[in-house]
Amino acid sequence: METSLIVLVVFAVLALVVLLSGLFTVEQQTAAVVERFGKFRRVAGPGLNLKVPFIERVAGRINLRVQQLDVTVETKTKDNVFVHIIVAVQYMVLGEKIYDAFYRLDQPTVQITAYVFDVVRARVPKMELDDVFERKDEVAIAVKEELSGEMDTFGYIIVQALVTDIDPDKKVKESMNEINAAKRLREAAQERGEADKILKVKAAEAEAESKALQGRGIADQRRAIIDGLRESVDQFAQSISGTTPESIMQLVLMTQHYDTVKRSGRRHGPTRSSCRIRRAGCRTWQHRCGRR
Repeated sequence: METSLIVLVVFAVLALVVLLSGLFTVEQQTAAVVERFGKFRRVAGPGLNLKVPFIERVAGRINLRVQQLDVTVETKTKDNVFVHIIVAVQYMVLGEKIYDAFYRLDQPTVQITAYVFDVVRARVPKMELDDVFERKDEVAIAVKEELSGEMDTFGYIIVQALVTDIDPDKKVKESMNEINAAKRLREAAQERGEADKILKVKAAEAEAESKALQGRGIADQRRAIIDGLRESVDQFAQSISGTTPESIMQLVLMTQHYDTVKRSGRRHGPTRSSCRIRRAGCRTWQHRCGRR
């Protein structure tokens, strides 16, 4: 009786172990490939799944998330500069092509890397270094188009391809920096020269305008003097008959001369000429002038 109980317990334990061995779980965004005697049976989705113990097995699991592969390619440009180009390829497995992705392609990253090398080394050698930086989007688009056509047959879709870095040789970068620095210095010197030129032109224009204004002022002053003299001569000729313009001008000039001498004497003290003119005056004036 006890032996039968022991056998029953052992059988129950074995049955439980066999049952549990047929259960397996699949994570979210993952697919499990189930085979029966080495032949593809079905694709198990996320959650708890059941397989026939000892007959079926989980051959592998496939990640259905978007994955990224960074590929570094060393190539030469048209102007013989070696550069390292990093291309980031984002890809994922199509849900309806899990069979192709699992059985038809052993190492998808190796396949993708090969196509990236082929596209980059076919296009970049036709561009100069500056064009590589400016047209990197063209390289990325070419990589995506090439990969999309080839990887679709293996159950993969190319989400995006990006050229994330272009790294020339260190010496090339240093020389490029020196060229750019020299260019900027030359542009700065040209700007300073243009500024100095503008300042000099403006100064010359200001000086020319100033001289023009001075000449206009002198001309107006002389014109005013002439008009005043003409008016004085006319008035004098009307007041005293028998006078000629020449005699009137001599008188006006002599009067201006005496007025000038008078102003000069007030400013600097008496002179010999002023003493002679006023000798008939008081002795105080003679005392101030002195006899010489």
